[in-house]
Amino acid sequence: MSEPNLDQRSAKQWIGPFSATIFAMMTLQMSSLGFSPLLPEIQRDFGINYSQVGLFSGIYGLAAIVFSIPGGMLAKRFGEKIVLYLGLLVVTLGLVLLSRSPNFAIGLSARTIWIIGYRVAFVCVMTAIAHVVPSYRRSTAMGILGAMSSFASVIGAPFGTSIGVAFGWRNGILAFAGMALLGSIVFGIFYRTPETTAQHSILEHAYSFGASAFSNPLVWSMVLLGLTNMGGFSATFFVPSAVKTTFHLGPTVAAYIISTSYVTAIFANLLCGYLADRLSRWGVMIGLMLLLIPASFAMMAPNIVTFRVATALVISLGLCATNQIFAIASEVTPAREMGPVMGIVSLGGGIFGYVGPQTLGILRDHTGSFTAGWYFVAFGALIALLVILVLKRAADKAQFSRMQVIRGA
Repeated sequence: MSEPNLDQRSAKQWIGPFSATIFAMMTLQMSSLGFSPLLPEIQRDFGINYSQVGLFSGIYGLAAIVFSIPGGMLAKRFGEKIVLYLGLLVVTLGLVLLSRSPNFAIGLSARTIWIIGYRVAFVCVMTAIAHVVPSYRRSTAMGILGAMSSFASVIGAPFGTSIGVAFGWRNGILAFAGMALLGSIVFGIFYRTPETTAQHSILEHAYSFGASAFSNPLVWSMVLLGLTNMGGFSATFFVPSAVKTTFHLGPTVAAYIISTSYVTAIFANLLCGYLADRLSRWGVMIGLMLLLIPASFAMMAPNIVTFRVATALVISLGLCATNQIFAIASEVTPAREMGPVMGIVSLGGGIFGYVGPQTLGILRDHTGSFTAGWYFVAFGALIALLVILVLKRAADKAQFSRMQVIRGA
């Protein structure tokens, strides 16, 4: 009874910093996924093959593998506010450098700087949400975060494409840099940690599974849940190329397909967050995978309408799953360990965010079509479902053991 009352009294305190965090994430996401319609022009300008396009896009995963856990540790050591603010500035720098890169080597280096900043900032976004939002509203909050991130991608793709078509892809990238800079300014001014965070930390510590994220096997097992959005990452980066080579259509159509996918994700995230807080977070995850598997197989359909629908489902459902993973993870460790747990869990997104696009690019180069790549994506979704079922069973056992300890005390 005491925790809900405390949460109600602190509502005005957490809504402000929550909104500032949402805006920061939107400016990050506009460029992170919204730049993908510019990839064919970047490929042509740099003179690179599809494997190199896979590396250029998949470097996101490599940076996430290396910097997710350090990002969480930095958030714990210095606070999520300062680290997120600096991460946004690094994103701005990387985008500016990419817009001025004369060749692929320098462009890849600039992309790496951009994604390092993004990954550290992303971990801090999840940490900030977990810190400021009460536990019983956390899935809804993550759903809102996913919805607004998707909205940012919806406006980001045509935003970058329209500027790229009119003034060249370099100026499209430069415009994304301006948005990241704006995000850092707004977040720096308006984000404040609610005074009740310390009280929530005490309450949540009493109900957590372990004292340290690094010693919690359930947290480390959640790395495998990065499989849930492997198809979404891969589709986002390769849909423009697939549209061009399979259907012989241009970047405007690709931008429309990607934007439609993220419009779908807006509503899907809100619905999933609502259901997860009121029903079962694991049950929602299972339902998402049961929809994602057939959608992934449908990516290889030769019909453009079917391809559009399949793309919308693969991207939107993968994003829903990603956000709910963080809501689940926030419940299994004390609040003081929130940074490290978010870093560990986001490591999974990094691993499969690299494996997915890189493998899809290699398969495209070796087979001459995207069919083998879409099969790879579909089987990844099937494996993700099996992983969720195993982890749900482990989480249920941990929950039962925890309740036995509480009752015994």
